[in-house]
Amino acid sequence: MAQAFYRKWRPQLWDQVVGQEHIVHTLQNAIRGGKVGHAYLFSGPRGTGKTTTARLLAKAVNCLADELSDRPCDQCAHCKAVDEGRFLDLIEIDAASNTSVDDIRDLRDKINFAPSQGRYKVYIIDEVHMLSTAAFNALLKTLEEPPAHAIFILATTEVHKIPATVLSRCQRHEFRRIPVHDIVQHLHTIATAENLQVEEEALILIARQSTGAMRDAISLLDQLASTGEKITLENAQKVLGTATNQVVVDLVGAILASQADRGLDFIHQALDSGTDPRQFARQVVEYLRSLLLVRMGNADQVDATTEMRAQMAAHASQFDLPTLLQAIKVFNSAANEGRSGWQPSLMLELALTETLAIPANAAPVYTPAQVQNPEPARSSRPSPAFTPAPASQPAEPPAPRPDRSEPKTEAAPVEAAAAPQAAVQANAPAGEISLQAIHQNWAKICAAAKARRPQAVGLLNSVKNFTLKDGVLVLGFATEVVRSKMDGENLEATRQAVEQVLGVSLLISSVVANAKAKTLPDDLGVDADGMVGTALNLGGKIVDKD
Repeated sequence: MAQAFYRKWRPQLWDQVVGQEHIVHTLQNAIRGGKVGHAYLFSGPRGTGKTTTARLLAKAVNCLADELSDRPCDQCAHCKAVDEGRFLDLIEIDAASNTSVDDIRDLRDKINFAPSQGRYKVYIIDEVHMLSTAAFNALLKTLEEPPAHAIFILATTEVHKIPATVLSRCQRHEFRRIPVHDIVQHLHTIATAENLQVEEEALILIARQSTGAMRDAISLLDQLASTGEKITLENAQKVLGTATNQVVVDLVGAILASQADRGLDFIHQALDSGTDPRQFARQVVEYLRSLLLVRMGNADQVDATTEMRAQMAAHASQFDLPTLLQAIKVFNSAANEGRSGWQPSLMLELALTETLAIPANAAPVYTPAQVQNPEPARSSRPSPAFTPAPASQPAEPPAPRPDRSEPKTEAAPVEAAAAPQAAVQANAPAGEISLQAIHQNWAKICAAAKARRPQAVGLLNSVKNFTLKDGVLVLGFATEVVRSKMDGENLEATRQAVEQVLGVSLLISSVVANAKAKTLPDDLGVDADGMVGTALNLGGKIVDKD
């Protein structure tokens, strides 16, 4: 059976460790000076060399070379025994499957026995954060005062889960993610030794896909090498489920041109070709991040070809900074949340829509509603629950927010799509829209608000009642906690949604309202905030108006 690349090419000497020079130099100096500690904690992302470095340290302290600076020599009997997995004094423990206090007590009982072959017994406890609280407590005393012949090396990817009492007893070393350039160089060395034909662009793609983990990068190279063909960028993209750079560039171009239809086409084109949605979102974020670096004057930090740099410079010059930042945030959210969605493309589509902040005439799905404008005549008798308050009896919105008392400058109205004569005309005065029209189109208003700000739709679904008073749409919520979340961007997104769907510009206020309160019928002639109105809202009934 063929040996996996990540095992075959595991570093056997200090100078073969990639990207962790700060740790290697510290450990080498400790060995040369005879100042090796009794307990170490190696923490950092997966695949960055924690276990490999621990094994190298175990080899070095037991190496038989005469010169301390030559350890490990990888030539003596002890070094070869470690490499071949038959060195009895190197004990590797997987804490994920040995989590109980009994496992640690067994270790503590055996640690006092002298080494069988070498100078030191070295215990490597991998994923040590998986130990139970009782197991950590059982380990404490041994860590603090171990036998002279014992060395502990704890490795973890989640150092925040390690008790402070354990941390204080160890020398701590933080492993870093390995730079793309270093990964590419190491992969090129492996490919040359294995007689693999690999394009440079494919190696760069593999390095970026590994997100700083050398083991992941070597495993991806091994996977691509198993095809038996030349490893090209196209083949790597197919195997790894990534989209071509051109699709990403085209999508960003559609965003700059505010062309939602073309943007959706590019998203579906990428997904239909087999691209993973979350991976595609990451690629978009990476490209937008490069544009941000170019925009901020750090183009030298962008790793790209000359042609791609020119394209990035052109795109960066067309983006205004707020839009670019918003695009990065929403697509990064899509990359993180895409796993939980039942519709693979949904998060990408929402990210595109939110980035564009699509105007009414650019998104057919959110065209203005074909709403009848009711006549003010009493003979039609509008629905009693959703008619506007009588104009002759204006009432101030209950508990108005302080900022509503100041004059508000409205944004330029969004141009509405063509509608029949019976539809509400764009930019109609607030007094010409009825509460019934708002109620009938509430679902469309919620959908339009969601397109602008997804967080707003949950709050709008929590509205207990609403009414029109002096040109202000007052939204009533059950509690102050819910109402307070509506302020700010959520309120503005709702205002824009109302303007988009109904073509009117309304001020919107949020208040805490009785969950049982209702809008009183217009033909009653009753002040909603008066004594009779309050009685009706509390469940009373009018039995005789005379």
